[in-house]
Amino acid sequence: MKQSKMTVFVNDLSIRIKREVNEGNLHVRATIILSLLMTFSTIVLGMFVHDRIRKFMSLPEDSLFPPLNQEYSSPSNAYSNFQDGIALSSDSMSSDLSSPREELTDWITPKEVWHSMSDEELLWRASSVPHVVEYPYNRTRKLAFMFLTKGRLPLAALWERFFKGYEGLYSIYLHTSPEYTYEPPESSVFYKRRIPSQPVQWGRKTMMDAERRLLANALLDFSNERFILLSETCIPIFNFTTVYKHLMNSNQSFLGLFDDPRKRGRGRYNKRMWPTVLLSDWRKGSQWFEAHRRLAVEIVSDSKYYPVFVEHCKPPCYMDEHYLATLVNIVCPEMTSNWSITWVDWSRGTGSHPKTFVGREISEEFLNRIRHGFNCTYNGRMSTICFLFARKFHPSALEPLLKIAPDLLGFNV
Repeated sequence: MKQSKMTVFVNDLSIRIKREVNEGNLHVRATIILSLLMTFSTIVLGMFVHDRIRKFMSLPEDSLFPPLNQEYSSPSNAYSNFQDGIALSSDSMSSDLSSPREELTDWITPKEVWHSMSDEELLWRASSVPHVVEYPYNRTRKLAFMFLTKGRLPLAALWERFFKGYEGLYSIYLHTSPEYTYEPPESSVFYKRRIPSQPVQWGRKTMMDAERRLLANALLDFSNERFILLSETCIPIFNFTTVYKHLMNSNQSFLGLFDDPRKRGRGRYNKRMWPTVLLSDWRKGSQWFEAHRRLAVEIVSDSKYYPVFVEHCKPPCYMDEHYLATLVNIVCPEMTSNWSITWVDWSRGTGSHPKTFVGREISEEFLNRIRHGFNCTYNGRMSTICFLFARKFHPSALEPLLKIAPDLLGFNV
């Protein structure tokens, strides 16, 4: 029936075409061609649809409606499979999270202090400060002991007694001469604590470079809260517990900065430092300092004042005496108590060096004068504990110090 109607339509269309052609209507030719194309397309589409319907109707019933006992067909099985998928995702997620935790541990507490970073890279990384106040882990605050030394620590045995029993509450960093390769026994607290170092000359910028290098390495451990710069001639004059509590409870750092009008003070100011550093900013202080983490970050982050000192502070101007004191006075004077916690005796020194104490001068009376013979302000109150460390002590002082320390200082034996 459909085919006969189609045949009549085609015959009628053919008669109309012939009529139009005979009349010579050229504009009708385009209409005729378009009509033919539409007719052909309609025929092809109808044949395709007819064929698909015929095939669908010939399919068996099972293929259209699968039986209920087929795998994954029941809702319970489907839900079970869904749970398995969640479990798999959770396991994958757990393994993904365990890796960042390990990476976080390596980031916040480097396993090794030795690395291949340049000073520029080191300072950049050490100056990175998280803006989130709360730590995403249980943080135990530590003291960072930074030793600036040429080689061996002649008083190491005393320090071993000092640190004994307080693992996890301190970190140690050694800056030595590059040619120094001695490694203490594995049982020592100084084992593998040397950082990548550079040659240091007294009174030169390399001394300040070494101090910043020590600070930057110590800052890589996010658990380090207080930073103490020491030399190989320094000794502790209180036990670890006292030192730890005194520093952790302090609301200021311990770095001296005073305005010395003499030739050894303001007389070292170089007018070429103006206008970055003014004469009124100029300060002097002890090289041996203690800094809170916030102040330590300020020191390693400084790129404004340090180049000025490098260029214009040369002997008789000494960077280790003026740079930190002036920087802190300009940037954050409220962060420091304005004195050092490392005692030295300049009254009997020679030239630019304080007095060195030998073995025969060591006694309980002598140490007690340092420990309680001064008055100072601590957190707004008067205190007789003004110094926690002392220098300079000759290697011959080690034996008498080891005899006095257990009873006087309360070191663990």
